[in-house]
Amino acid sequence: MKRIALFLATNIAILLVLSLTLNLLGIERILDAQGVGLDLGNLLAFAAVFGMGGSFISLALSKWTAKRLTGARVITEPRNSAEARLLETVRQHATRAGIGMPEVAVYDSPDPNAFATGMRRNQALIAVSSGLVSNMRREEVDAVLAHEVSHVANGDMVTLALIQGVVNTFVIVLSRVVGHAVDRIVFKTEREHGPGFWITTVVAQLVLGILASVVVMWFSRRREFRADAGGARLAGHDNMIAALERLKRAHPEPLPDQMAAFGISGGVGRGLVRLFMSHPPIEERIAALRGTVR
Repeated sequence: MKRIALFLATNIAILLVLSLTLNLLGIERILDAQGVGLDLGNLLAFAAVFGMGGSFISLALSKWTAKRLTGARVITEPRNSAEARLLETVRQHATRAGIGMPEVAVYDSPDPNAFATGMRRNQALIAVSSGLVSNMRREEVDAVLAHEVSHVANGDMVTLALIQGVVNTFVIVLSRVVGHAVDRIVFKTEREHGPGFWITTVVAQLVLGILASVVVMWFSRRREFRADAGGARLAGHDNMIAALERLKRAHPEPLPDQMAAFGISGGVGRGLVRLFMSHPPIEERIAALRGTVR
């Protein structure tokens, strides 16, 4: 499970860097003309621009980041028949799904996993682990690839970026409102902002960013069901179920945090842990497929 966590971590880091840089440059002006109250109009405009900007910068960097974190090697000239078949299978699925041919990559890992990412549905990246290729049957690999192609065809990465951008906007606004209140009430600053505002704002932005990720993770879990259904249409209903059952038995290690939401596999969680899961439990995904009409 490698897709969302990489995206989220990159997004939070970008927001913090942008915020601190703008503060140091004096560009972020969110106080009124008297330097006493918040200018909510300016604050909302600033938050929207940089909240959405941070999200889409994360998305724009997603392919580059994914390749660096996993060491994925893009297949330009297949080295063997397995790589040739990966390319051909993705090409067939992409044609049927109505998208451009994604880049196809392989990364070294004994655990079966795969992920898709990229800013454009016609220029995406689909990567599979060496363990997936060697430990799963051909039909199961086809289903995993179909699942990832469905993510791309459904525009999940762009939709995720839009949702993350809206969430970022609220996080930026609320963190500064909290920082302003603490600076005025606790630190008794009467004009402009003192150190208490900056410290509180950074802490609040981190905490609120983590809490806001619950919304993004909920979206990610819903999209997994849709990608499973799309994979079943492209590669066969029984093959998609067989692939998920194989992944359930394999217990693959998670992808790097920033990539978790874009992978094929997920973990098992209950209670509060479930709120931060990028994937539903595989048992639920299999049950959903078995409840669909073939």
